[in-house]
Amino acid sequence: MEDRILGLHHITAIADNAKRNLQFYTETLGLRFVKKTVNFDDPGTYHFYFGDEHGTPGTILTFFPWEGIGRGRTGTGMATEIGYAVPAGSLDFWADRFKAHNITQGPVAERFGELYLPFEDPDGLKLNLIVPKTADSRQAWETAEVKAAHATKGFHSVVLNLRSIGPTASILTDVLGYKFLEQEGNRHRFVTDAIPEASIVDLIESPKESAGRGGGGTNHHVAFRVANDEILMNFREKIAKKGLNITQKINRDYFFSLYFREPGGVLFELATNNPGFTVDEPLDQLGQHLKLPVQYEPMRADIEKALPVLK
Repeated sequence: MEDRILGLHHITAIADNAKRNLQFYTETLGLRFVKKTVNFDDPGTYHFYFGDEHGTPGTILTFFPWEGIGRGRTGTGMATEIGYAVPAGSLDFWADRFKAHNITQGPVAERFGELYLPFEDPDGLKLNLIVPKTADSRQAWETAEVKAAHATKGFHSVVLNLRSIGPTASILTDVLGYKFLEQEGNRHRFVTDAIPEASIVDLIESPKESAGRGGGGTNHHVAFRVANDEILMNFREKIAKKGLNITQKINRDYFFSLYFREPGGVLFELATNNPGFTVDEPLDQLGQHLKLPVQYEPMRADIEKALPVLK
């Protein structure tokens, strides 16, 4: 089973303000701040990682908080919703919490036989808290205000919005090992049985909707999980044989990656389990220090001056 795609690894989105983004995800939503680093291609911009205690693949939501970028627009050719699994009976807690914090939310609804609570982060990123049909066994990260009985467990699913789902569905099934599960309206659910959690991708077919525009409140890319470098490169060969342009292996310090744009326009990444987030700081100190890629260490003083103040 290890030589398969193991569901979602991480999802990377865009924010407009670093301080506000950090406060919302750690304080309001109660995620662990797993890593504070910088964008590999833009070291004057933070790269934040939020997840569970260990930053386990399948729990990791990351952000490029480009100050003042303004809101983007969701549309076709992008991931448009992120789903987190939560315990049964927790949605009232979250609805009350979001109301108290003036967070935009919708009413609890049901989809594919699962209750969910839709809400938006301060940049308008669309998220759902979902009670899965089968209880999620992952250990939640707790805070003083968000205890395990209510806390997010990690990803449940991601939604891709597409003009036509056919070519993307083929990549999911023929290359990444997903299987079609069921359909509700124009939403088609695909799942992998390689792992019990973070295993769902929903495709929405929107032939008349315009393309999305990147900016605050939009998703940048979706990363799928593989066990190690060898399996990563096996998938590179499979993807290249499909005629898709795919990068060489890239060292992202906490995992190794490949990137390609699937036929519907969404940027996909494949990322390894190894080496993980404790490679440069101990588990009990994750997220407490600014960690820089080695090429930027000589510029640390200048980078620290350029980065936004977080407190």
